[in-house]
Amino acid sequence: MTENNEHTITVYSTPTCSYCVKLKEFFKENNVEFTEKDVTKDQAAMHELMEKNPAGSVPVIDIDGEIIVGFDEGKIKEKLNIAG
Repeated sequence: MTENNEHTITVYSTPTCSYCVKLKEFFKENNVEFTEKDVTKDQAAMHELMEKNPAGSVPVIDIDGEIIVGFDEGKIKEKLNIAG
């Protein structure tokens, strides 16, 4: 496993989104620290989400300012240099 504490990662999600759950499990399994923003409970987070992804779908991952929409494991591994 790779330590990825040098990245600033924010995950915009909802409790009912299955891909959000899978994404958070993936990060935990790979020891990736992240900040989670539940857009169903946080209006400011919902506003941020809409700026980053006007379609409003989740999950949205902000890695060092680069936006990844959806749980795109390949892109995430590449951005965070996770092997496998």
